[in-house]
This record gives sequence, C-alpha cells and structure tokens, in this order.
Amino acid sequence: MTAEPHEIGRVQPIVDRGPTVLRIALGGQLRRLRESKNITREAAGEAIRGSHAKISRLELGRTGFKERDIRDLLTLYGVVDPVDREAFFDLARQANEPGWWHRYSDLLPSWFSTYLGLEQAASQIRTYETQLVPGLLQTPEYTRAIVTVGLDDAETERRVQVRQLRQDVLRRVDPPVVWAVIDEAVLHRPVGGREVHRNQLRHLIELSTLPNVTVQVLPYSAGGHAAAGSSFSILRFAEPELPDIVYLEQLTSALYLERRQDLALYLSVMDQLSVQAAHPDRSREILRDYAERA
Repeated sequence: MTAEPHEIGRVQPIVDRGPTVLRIALGGQLRRLRESKNITREAAGEAIRGSHAKISRLELGRTGFKERDIRDLLTLYGVVDPVDREAFFDLARQANEPGWWHRYSDLLPSWFSTYLGLEQAASQIRTYETQLVPGLLQTPEYTRAIVTVGLDDAETERRVQVRQLRQDVLRRVDPPVVWAVIDEAVLHRPVGGREVHRNQLRHLIELSTLPNVTVQVLPYSAGGHAAAGSSFSILRFAEPELPDIVYLEQLTSALYLERRQDLALYLSVMDQLSVQAAHPDRSREILRDYAERA
C-alpha cells in the first residue's frame, strides 16, 4: 500500500500484533519516507553514523530502533512536526518491547526468535512438512520426543513449553488461518513410540475440526511433486503494508524470503501441493486409519 502525498511523514496506524510486526511496519514506513525524498541508503546511513547495511536492517525490521537514529532520520526526511515525530518515537518504543518468547532467549537462536514473532503476528500460515508434524500442531509428548533426540538436558521442559505457548495462537480470539499439508511419510514415523505417535495423529484429527485449521495429507499415490524434499512455511499478515514471507528452516539457521519472484514460486508450489493432497475430509480418514493401526 502506497501512502498518499499528504500522508508522507505521518506514521500510519498499525494493528498491534507484537513487536516483530511493529518493527517491520515501522521499518517500511521509514523506507517509504526515504524513497519519497530520493535519499540513498548510504546517505541515510551517514546521517545516523552507520552504514547502508544498517539502514537496510532497520527498514526490514531486522533490528531494534534507537530513538536517536529515528530522530536523525526523521530530520533528514523532513518530518519536523512534533506530533508526527512523537508518533514515530512511540511506535519505536512499542517495537522494542520484548515478546513473550524473550524470557526463553537463552534457549532460542536469534533467527528462530524472529520467526516466533512473525508466527504470532500472522493472519495466515501455510506450511508443508516432509518429516515431522508441524510445530503448531504437535502434542507435548511428541515435542518432547523430538527435543530429546538432539539435546536431552535440564532445559528440555522449557523447550517443550515454548512450543506449547506458540500454539496458544490457534485458540485466541482472532486466530490465524493455519493450512498444513503433511507428507504421508510423517504418518509412518513413530516419533516417541507407538502410543505417542497414535495420540499425535488423534490430536491432528481434533485440530483439523477447528474452523481456522485445515490439515491435508499428501499421499504417496500423488507421486512426484514440486516441493520434493523441502519443507517450508508461508506467512501472511493482515496489515497490507507487510509482505508475505517464506520461511525455510535449516539446522543452524533459517532463510526469510520476501522477493516477489520467490514468493510467487513458493505460493505456486503450495497451491499445487494443496491440489495434489487429499481433501481435508479424506485426510481425516487417512489420519484415523493410521491412528488405528499405530
């Protein structure tokens, strides 16, 4: 969404969906201000005693905001009205507030903390999983089995708690629409043993009856598909100024894709997977069959 000329310099209203989205939205507004004045990132970086890379991080919402930097940028961009400036400062203060996951920062890598903020703020989450049940749909026992495979220590229960707290979004007043396509291979993998696996499948069936949750199984009979071997998620936000984001998690890092061509590709692949996967009603039958045989 492009601001009208008379709106340039005035902070735009943003729904409060957590600090991560506030940072992204504020960064986007600062970018539009800079571009409206034809100021380069290099020049903006010099104004705050930084670099073009720092301006890029600020505009993408990848880092917190210092009031001094906001003050200097607004001056550079010609925003001089005290009321407008204070609105930017107030939004920056809100964007710097820690989310609930901050108290688990000793457990979470920074790249995953970013995802948690985006997940909590998303209005729609579409995900494709090839190996495991998606985190938002896991039972505590299933999560615990996954966590203890890689690292079983005194913090195991806190790690399980983080995942359970993430799932609170599913039943909040304004829950996101969650649409999960799960490869049939996931249903064959008895993570945590037969009982844990069986209960997890039943949990998926229960969640799939929620009005905001859709679960589809991609059966082996579908054959080859465009996303073979690659799990990913696409997050969409209610705020029109926020772009969709594709999230790709790796063992020690993650990728956040926002380029238009990347989004178009992954959206196309996700649409194809949804067509190839079994209908939600048929998927519940498949899950029920596997649960009975587990």
